Amino acid sequence: MSIRFCWATAIALASCVAFGGQASAQVFNTDLDVRVTGLPSLMARSHDLADVLPTSIDTILHDRALCCGKDSALEDSVSAADPRSLQDVAAKLDGRHLLSDGRPVTVKAEFWPANAINAGSVIGSLSDNHALLMMWNSHLYVVYGAVYQWLMFGSEDSATPQTTIHKFLLLDTRYSDFRRKVAFDRTTDDLNHVQGMIYLVVPK
Repeated sequence: MSIRFCWATAIALASCVAFGGQASAQVFNTDLDVRVTGLPSLMARSHDLADVLPTSIDTILHDRALCCGKDSALEDSVSAADPRSLQDVAAKLDGRHLLSDGRPVTVKAEFWPANAINAGSVIGSLSDNHALLMMWNSHLYVVYGAVYQWLMFGSEDSATPQTTIHKFLLLDTRYSDFRRKVAFDRTTDDLNHVQGMIYLVVPK
């Protein structure tokens, strides 16, 4: 079994950073979920990654001045990025860009390789209403939610609360019908087929 994700085993979970407040305030051993709200229902022009990428980024940022149409701040950067490589996409997007009126805007784009995806960071982003970009089986998805649990590890006197994600809730911008909403379930899907994630925000 792979332990590349912090949710995969107790060993991997023990190395994750705990997320949230005091342990006594958490609900343990119960499925919880967190979901981003207010995302637009955009559909890519084709199933080509070159079209899916800007549509997915536009869904995450939902600011047409930023992405990804004509004269948007990220138009050229997105076009120049290799949609097959999340690392290249993050490198192209991260940093300072110019809006059409010349004003600067800073974009924060962090690439998280599969072995560095942290349950606390994912849940924290979603709790802040920031969706994520994920590549799974060489397809791009918008991560809009997660199903998770709080678990306790360690002895009774020194137990540590940790989050474990059971499922990613995804949007496939190639579709507008029932195929649009899918899920990555760690009990049935292969972790080795996930190529990573991008945390993408515009700091206030």
